[in-house]
Amino acid sequence: MPANLPPERIQPGSAGPFPVPCAGGFVEDSFGVSVVLNVGSVHQVFRWIAPGRFRMGSTADEVERGNAEVPHEVTLSQGYWIADTACTQAFWLAVWPVNPSHFQENGRNPVENVAWHDAQRFIAELNRRLPGLYARLPTEAEWEYACRAGTTTPFSFGRQITPEQVNYHGDYPCFGGEKGLYRQRTAPVGTLPPNPWGLYEMHGNVWEWCADWYAEYPPEPQVDPSGPAFGRMRVLRGGTWSDPARYARSATRSRIEPAYRPRSTGFRIVLGQR
Repeated sequence: MPANLPPERIQPGSAGPFPVPCAGGFVEDSFGVSVVLNVGSVHQVFRWIAPGRFRMGSTADEVERGNAEVPHEVTLSQGYWIADTACTQAFWLAVWPVNPSHFQENGRNPVENVAWHDAQRFIAELNRRLPGLYARLPTEAEWEYACRAGTTTPFSFGRQITPEQVNYHGDYPCFGGEKGLYRQRTAPVGTLPPNPWGLYEMHGNVWEWCADWYAEYPPEPQVDPSGPAFGRMRVLRGGTWSDPARYARSATRSRIEPAYRPRSTGFRIVLGQR
């Protein structure tokens, strides 16, 4: 895929949005199709991401890129539902009895201080309560595809960001940007502008766990990649409230051991049958 070719959504004979058990009917707005999943008195919006093809990683001329961001073409042959926000503390408590988060002042804050194993246990309990839901963590490719939302710039907002768009350490801008607000904490989800596909805080706020074991990218085109079968560290994406802006780029990759619980780490749920 040429570096300047924009990502494309494809429909190679694939079905459109599939119904979500225990959720309401489809809702259409300027961003596309969504559904609302209710668990008790708490709800989570999920947005439909159609199959597509995009360039994953970053090109050599992207400022402050990492060496692990090898650009390569990725095709996602199946659509999926992705939560429009990171999992909130309110949604977590609707399923799990104990809130592990450090910043507990607002139920709309993202749940954090969770290990990859914690996220998986939460998702398993959610699936037990709602049979047929098929909730899971996104693959790294699904996460980046949704984060980019059809863009090829370092951020879905363009080549630069400000603290009014993204929650990061405002003393450390990137690409020659100006210093700005440093909140020193998470922000309630949905309070910063969404990306072009209606997803909030894909950049910054909390790192988000992906399903994959971490490994170097292959340079060849990939179809529905899901990472290696074994590994030592799991993938994190998106940057966080306490990191410099460069870590919030769409292509930035991080990884830690799956039992580790930093207060900068949360997750976002996908609904799909992979």
